[in-house]
Amino acid sequence: MNATHAPREVDLAIHARWIVPVEPAGALEHHALVVDGGSIVALVPSASVAASWAPRETVELPTHVLLPGLVNAHAHSAMTLLRGVADDLPLKAWLEDHIWPREARLVSPEFVRDGTLVACAEMLAGGITCCNDMYFYPDASARVFEETGLRAMIGLPVLDFPTPYAPDADGCLQAGLSARDAHKHSRRLAFSITPHAPYTVGDESFAKIVTYARQLDLPIQTHLQETRDERDDALAATGATPLARLDRLGATGPSFVAIHAVHPGPGDVELLARQGCHVVHCPASNMKLASGAAPVAGYLDAGINVALGTDSAASNNRLDLFAEMRLASLLAKVTQADATALPAAAVLRMATLGGARAIGLDDRIGSLAPGKDADVVAVDFSSVALAPCYDPVSHLVHAAGREHVTDVWIEGERLVDSGRLVRLDSAAITARAALWRDRIA
Repeated sequence: MNATHAPREVDLAIHARWIVPVEPAGALEHHALVVDGGSIVALVPSASVAASWAPRETVELPTHVLLPGLVNAHAHSAMTLLRGVADDLPLKAWLEDHIWPREARLVSPEFVRDGTLVACAEMLAGGITCCNDMYFYPDASARVFEETGLRAMIGLPVLDFPTPYAPDADGCLQAGLSARDAHKHSRRLAFSITPHAPYTVGDESFAKIVTYARQLDLPIQTHLQETRDERDDALAATGATPLARLDRLGATGPSFVAIHAVHPGPGDVELLARQGCHVVHCPASNMKLASGAAPVAGYLDAGINVALGTDSAASNNRLDLFAEMRLASLLAKVTQADATALPAAAVLRMATLGGARAIGLDDRIGSLAPGKDADVVAVDFSSVALAPCYDPVSHLVHAAGREHVTDVWIEGERLVDSGRLVRLDSAAITARAALWRDRIA
């Protein structure tokens, strides 16, 4: 006689038209995602769930695709309060004449809290479950990420010149490490040291950053060679690119993240590949500030992990990874004059597993696989604007948008339910943003 086994009780089963695991590439049709204790237990055909599992909750999404939570691999979340304050300007003028003067006058823990709340609401509603953030007062932003439930890597900013946050690099490090100590046991938070850029942080400060990063096992992330002038000025003055200088100082390696990296110099691509570094591509911000187009296809061909980020709402105007995916693919095709450059599966990987790998969380997030955290996004393909669908992966990049996101789970917790933010009061957040608009204007 064959022994029979009762189905195992689990927290949740989500049935969908398609599931896109990311790794391996492709889509599973008429499958269910089984979740228990915040983790993915199985991906199985919908018809076979009842034989092995007894979910306490079942969610039926017959017109949806499930995909891993999107990872916004570079953001300055609090800068949502500066959305649209200085558009249509080049980077240097935008920073020096408009952004930095306003930040000197306005930035405070209250500013960071309210701006980060706006960003979290926008990102969650658009399917972003993890944000790699970089801004002043990281303690304030960490509290907001914990409150909203969003997963985040919190950057500890470092600059040599005085800001409202700290008088110098030493003050930045002291304040940042204190914030890290206060929140280091939070399951959904991680930390990195984020010197602003090679042109705002000197060798002495970078040496301290490297020491702390190695001692505490923290990644180093920095804006790198975002403009051609940054690269060329460094070459003219020192004979080395900013990246080569950071390599000499010991900053590069598998936990080094080069943000933007629009203009690599001689030997830079090989250096990034050799050291196992990561690149974050921010196509909309780079295009809007006329910084140029990063050679993403070349980075990937060299074996460099590339992630996708929005940058700030002040330079991009929207924290929208669906828009970034489409732009990334189109930009690569037109700059390479190659319609096969950066296909949809590669771009989706950048927005999910590539981002997770860049921040060292790929063992927990970035793909839908048993044992990983259940960070899941549901996108409704029932809209006439998405009909018909032949390839759900291609559709996610080239046809769908954040407006088609209906549900979001982080560690199995439903934070967006049929388009409604579960933990957040959108009206109250919008009202706070309006008060800041009046003050800033």
